[in-house]
Amino acid sequence: MSFLNGKVAVITGAGRPRGIGRATALKLAQAGADVAVTDLVRDDEEQQSLDAVVAEIRSAGGSAVGIAMDVTDQARISDCVARIDKQFGAIDILFNNAGSPVGVGPFLELTDMQWDMSYKVHIKGMVDVCREVIPLMQRRGGGAIINNASLAGLGAEPLMAAYTATKFGVVGLTKAIACEFGGDGIRCNAICPGMVNTEMGDAEVELFRAPGQSAADARKALAQNVSLQQRWAEPEEIAEVVVFLAGPQASYLTGVALPVAGGLPAGL
Repeated sequence: MSFLNGKVAVITGAGRPRGIGRATALKLAQAGADVAVTDLVRDDEEQQSLDAVVAEIRSAGGSAVGIAMDVTDQARISDCVARIDKQFGAIDILFNNAGSPVGVGPFLELTDMQWDMSYKVHIKGMVDVCREVIPLMQRRGGGAIINNASLAGLGAEPLMAAYTATKFGVVGLTKAIACEFGGDGIRCNAICPGMVNTEMGDAEVELFRAPGQSAADARKALAQNVSLQQRWAEPEEIAEVVVFLAGPQASYLTGVALPVAGGLPAGL
């Protein structure tokens, strides 16, 4: 599989061991892309996690670089993108994957910090990354942007107001970019995962876990409405969809918010 040979891919939020970003970085590299993996690095453990993704790609014969980047810091974004452009000479694929579960909880108990951070990570951070990358794609003659929204960007469930509101914003941003930059050959689509076996998925289990209920039972209960075998997705299954949207097979697909949720209803 080498249909992305010669392409350069950037992924935000790619350093977590069980994350969608890591899985996607590996699969993009397997498809032939040079990959820049980025993530928030606050301590040695997070740096080691980011380094491990790069090492895994390189050990499999791929090309990768890891760069610490906070999507809420515009100066860091600009520096990171400039470094990637200098090293690889282009950016063809952008997967805006960075996200935060901070905006979950009872509506009347959500703090200004939770609302502000949800906005900064899911909307403003994505906007700032796109503003840096799109001119490089225009110079290149096109590109593919994939934004990680959520099934919560298509419908609402209780206890997720700030998260849901900003993920709806991701879908709107995706469509706006698709409209404005289609003439430049830039495609922009969103994926809308449901329940995925990631670190963030573990946090979802804890949020909805009833008193006295085991984590395993809570996980099983949350999957009862998933049409496909009543199971959670694996990160690699989401990653396959991102790679498809990044590649030539999706060359006439833009402005789409694609549920990747095993048939789980999106809510209200």
